[in-house]
Amino acid sequence: MSWSGSRSRSTADARAAREGRMLPDGWKASTVGRSCSIKNSLRFPINSTDRQQQRGPYPYFGPTGVLDFLDHYRIDEPIALIGEDGDHFLKFKERQMTLFHDGKSNVNNHAHVIGDSEECLAKWFYYYYMHRDLTPVLSRQGVGRYKLTKAGLEELEILVPPINEQRQAIELLDVWGAAISSTEKLLENSWKQKKALMQALLPNSVDQQEILSLHAISERIQRTSDGAKHPVLMISSGAGFVRQNEKYSRFMAGKSLNDYVLLKRGEFAYNKGNSKLYEFGCIFPLEDYEQGLVPHVYVCFKLDERCAPDYFKYLFEADYLHDQLGALVNTGVRNNGLLNIRPADFMNVTVPVPSMARQKYIADVLTAASSEIKLLQKDLDALRLQKRALMADLLTGKRRIRMPQSTAQREAA
Repeated sequence: MSWSGSRSRSTADARAAREGRMLPDGWKASTVGRSCSIKNSLRFPINSTDRQQQRGPYPYFGPTGVLDFLDHYRIDEPIALIGEDGDHFLKFKERQMTLFHDGKSNVNNHAHVIGDSEECLAKWFYYYYMHRDLTPVLSRQGVGRYKLTKAGLEELEILVPPINEQRQAIELLDVWGAAISSTEKLLENSWKQKKALMQALLPNSVDQQEILSLHAISERIQRTSDGAKHPVLMISSGAGFVRQNEKYSRFMAGKSLNDYVLLKRGEFAYNKGNSKLYEFGCIFPLEDYEQGLVPHVYVCFKLDERCAPDYFKYLFEADYLHDQLGALVNTGVRNNGLLNIRPADFMNVTVPVPSMARQKYIADVLTAASSEIKLLQKDLDALRLQKRALMADLLTGKRRIRMPQSTAQREAA
């Protein structure tokens, strides 16, 4: 197959050749400018003040999502959107670069609008560029700011199969998308149920129970490395203990670990760095490793026999100590980016210590709720991975589908 007269098209073919790809029969290597319908004339910026006076049922899109809902619309057709500017372009692996909407809508001037054309459906473009690296055609707008101009958009390469094959691939990917959306909703509901259980079961400041300091019910851990090889860990507010090299892409070794604390399974550590989830730091037990080395700035402790570790895990997860830790913080002073809370002061915070039977009951109920969340999260991760693999195959022609008489085929006939 050969093309003439177009540097963009020959570039697309050359790239396909470099990647060792033979185009399937009926497919062609093209560009967005040649095969897609760019409809930026449908965009219309409306400031937030005016939008407050025009509230209604129709979505008003920006480059990464819905900004508002208006009482009128300028668009009534399937459209794909891709941002014109922003820093989200660098996060293409984790975040979608494209949006899709079929129906009445509005779009501001910070997103490019792609409609259906004779050669390429808007939803094909939506899937094709959902997680692709756009940096080769981006221009810079200062530090960390990038822009996808219309000229850059037109240069983007795209493989274009026949329209019916696009519809079939889209139909299959939509099935995976619906499964992902359903699992996301189940996961969201499970989180809400768990939070409701935590609120109902965990003691609060007005409940009648024994209140003791951490110092009274635990022993502070300050043991250093024993010289053996242990995983180097840190606390993430959203995930608990994670390997330090996975978060920062660096390995710690030798003397740099001399001051690290050797933590054992079941022992707790307080990371006094603030985060969106935990304003005054977070506390997690070590569960997934027998032993691990953690930064010496963490306050580490081991609960005594009066305490069920899982009960306290959920108490800390619920941010029970928020107000007490906040009262200890000197907002004008930071220690290497950490909250300036002294270990001795932290160990003097107080916690409710109900009977062991009550602690275990609360822990069992919340552990069951957490297990359901873990299973749903595992299912969701698997579905997303399967969809990514399916997209990679379908959007490059590596896998071609022959679906039974589908809705798309009946309409085409």
